[in-house]
Amino acid sequence: MRRNHKALHLISRLYMVAVLVFLYAPILVMMVLSFNEGKSRGNFTGFSLKWYGELFQNAEIMQALSNTLIIAVISSLVATVVGTFAAYGISQMNRRSQGLVMNISYLPVINPDIVTGVSLMLLFIFMRMNLGFATMLISHIVFNIPYVILSVMPRIKQMDRHLLEAAMDLGLPPLRAFLKVVLPDIMPGVISGMIMAFTLSIDDFVISFFTTSGVQNLSIYIYSSARRGIEPTVYAIMTLMFVTVVSLLLLINRKSLGRTVAKRTRI
Repeated sequence: MRRNHKALHLISRLYMVAVLVFLYAPILVMMVLSFNEGKSRGNFTGFSLKWYGELFQNAEIMQALSNTLIIAVISSLVATVVGTFAAYGISQMNRRSQGLVMNISYLPVINPDIVTGVSLMLLFIFMRMNLGFATMLISHIVFNIPYVILSVMPRIKQMDRHLLEAAMDLGLPPLRAFLKVVLPDIMPGVISGMIMAFTLSIDDFVISFFTTSGVQNLSIYIYSSARRGIEPTVYAIMTLMFVTVVSLLLLINRKSLGRTVAKRTRI
């Protein structure tokens, strides 16, 4: 019995390692190639930082990066505010209405991106809006909101439903009671939703491609450059973005762990 248990434990560990290697080996290869002196993707000719230097001198890729970050920051902040209030409003509905609204909220998540992108494009054309920066920003806000709702909703369900009422009974107006009492309690879910919205906005290509014209974000730039061959400067910027996102996640997880330990210590 013990031998079977040990064998199963070993197999599960090997399987987990294989999955992690499969997921992260391509990223590791890309990071290594970003320090390759030559342009070859098959031979490492020597360590060099020249592609990082050329990256910041490339006006086109810098403009694409600027558009990407501006849209990601604005869309994630707006989606976080709207999604958080929407999640709390949904939680105050009765069970039947809540289930209906949540099922509607799931639709943009499970809906293929190409359907969402084409639908938004047709909507903007019908409304006689010129496709550009504004339409891309609106599109990112729209598809980010459901992910924020799905991140915040579990934290709200763990919270005491009467917490807001208790704060209002003590004299706080509704909005201030929400900001002072409810929001700190659900903040981990809010931060998770904001990070997810930010990363999804940076990652998106399909919806961005259909809802803009003449404005490039990084995903559209990389798609366009792939036709003529991806330059190593793209590897460099992808490496910087990956390291930045991982560092941000580690920092936030460390703060969340510190808060949890502090709460347990007080108890």
